[in-house]
Formats: sequence, structure tokens, C-alpha cells
Amino acid sequence: MSIRQRLEQAEQSLSSRAAQAVATRGRQHPEAECPLRTAFQRDRDRILHSSAFRRLKHKTQVFLSPEGDHYRTRLTHTLEVAQIARTIARALQLNEDLTEAIALGHDLGHTPFGHAGERALREVYPAGFNHYVQSLRVVDKLEDRGQGLNLTWEVRNGIERHTTGPQPNTLEGQCVRLADRIAYINHDIDDARRAGVLDDRDIPPSILGSGKRERIHNLVLSAVENSGDIIALDPATQAAFDTLHKFMFDHVYFNPLCKSEESKVIDIIAWLYEHFTRHAEELPEDFQRIGEEDGVQRAAVDYIAGMTDRFAVHVFEACFVPRAWTMR
Repeated sequence: MSIRQRLEQAEQSLSSRAAQAVATRGRQHPEAECPLRTAFQRDRDRILHSSAFRRLKHKTQVFLSPEGDHYRTRLTHTLEVAQIARTIARALQLNEDLTEAIALGHDLGHTPFGHAGERALREVYPAGFNHYVQSLRVVDKLEDRGQGLNLTWEVRNGIERHTTGPQPNTLEGQCVRLADRIAYINHDIDDARRAGVLDDRDIPPSILGSGKRERIHNLVLSAVENSGDIIALDPATQAAFDTLHKFMFDHVYFNPLCKSEESKVIDIIAWLYEHFTRHAEELPEDFQRIGEEDGVQRAAVDYIAGMTDRFAVHVFEACFVPRAWTMR
């Protein structure tokens, strides 16, 4: 019996509701099994070592290019989601490897400049744009120089459904979907306080608790105690969480201070999209190939969506800001 087979056998001690690697619906392209790792462990490792994952460290979460080292980026958000989701999964005896793989991959398709960049691409690209659909495209096609990561069906399903629409088919995917919301609401409160956008006195009293640690604990505890065939909070906790969610949209996500630079983001994205759809020859080679296969507009969107904040600014400056003339 190989190490992988022993690990697969150990998964039989999980909850009857847990997904098991040996029962995966498979990959898009069949491949030989690893002697050391289960299918879900391989998916986690592929995501962790991907270029798209590394770029998350320079992508905005809420505050654009903040001055200070303690504001969340898309990468730190992803790690917090993974930890919360694994805590829930472990308590419910679900598959932690699958949970972690989905969590690490859920935001790989996010644009530069956070949701402002996502909205900007949605406005200029006729086919529309959503980061969760782009995340699936990243792992299916864009990574590994156009080969994709060839992930299992369960991981791909969790990534695609992590934010809206139908629930993921696995409870592990549902853990990530809830953990994503728990993480961003609470760490965005933390960042908004640090930025001076919120004061502790602004945050409405709640049964969830008075601080980040207490709120996360109570939300996770509610999920563990109330989940069965679906991952769910108890009604009172869910209502309080919805109230806090609305508060954040009213006071932070749509706050003029937080959105003061958003018009510049929209202009940068729109100009880059227009430029590369008109000058496809300036796209990197891999994206020129995508342009030949899927159209120049699709290639431009893929290229822009994959940029970090600072690289998008760099490319914009290279395309549109004149350089000082010097004698050669």
C-alpha cells in the first residue's frame, strides 16, 4: 500500500458527509496518481506554487496601495480564509485538504485594485467579468503557460461557487464560501479602523461580539453547531451577521474616502483594455496565443486581470506617459 493509499484510507474516518479524494469526480485530463499525495493534496500544492497565487501579495483587498505594512492584501485575505475554513472543516470532520485547496484558489482571478478593478473590467468587456469565473479560467487555462493546473472537479466547483449563485456541491466548498465572508468582513473592519475610516464607537453593538477575535469565534462556533447537510449559521447569528455586512457596505465599501481613487482605477483599466485590443502585438506571447484562440478582447482581459496593482500602473505609464528625451 502506497503512502497515498494510506492517506485515502484514513479519510474513511471522516464524516459521512465529507468528500473523499478516492471518490473524486476526476480531472479534466486523466493523469497518473501521485504515490505520496491524495488528489486534493496535489491540487492544494499546485495552487500554492502557481504564479497567480504569488501575485496576490500585490493586489488590493479594500484600500488601494495603502501606506503601511499591516493592511490586508488579496494574499493575506486568502490565508485568513483558508485558516477559518479549515477550522470549521476540522470541527465537522470534513476533508481539510479539499477545503484548503479551494480556499487558496478562490481569488486567483481577482483583478488589480480589488473590486474597483473588477467593476471596471465588467464595464469595458462586452461579455462581462466576474472574478470567481476568472479564477476558474486561471486554473483551467491560464496557468502553466496555457496548460492549466488540471484540478479536480471538487476544487474547481468550490472555486467557481465561492461567492454567489448556487452553493458549492461539497460541504468543504460551502465552508470556504462562509469563511470568505467571515474573513473579509472582520479584517476589513480592522483595516478601516487602522485607516481612520471607522472608530470602535461606530460599529453597532452585536451578539457577535465586540472585537474581531470574538466575532470570528462566535461565527465559527455557530457554523460548527448548526451545520448538517449544509453549512449554516443559526438564525440569530445569521441576522446579526447580515446587519454587520450591510453596515460595512454603507460605511466602508461605499465610503467616499475609500472610493476617492476609484475613478482613476476605472480610467487605468479602460485605457489598458482599449490599448491592448487595438495593439494585440504588444501583448506577451502567451496572451497573443489566447488572442488567436479566443479573441483579442478575451486576451486583453486575461492579461489585465492577472496584473498586480503596481504592474498595472507600470504598464499604464509605459503605454501612455511620455518619457523624457535624452541624447543617445
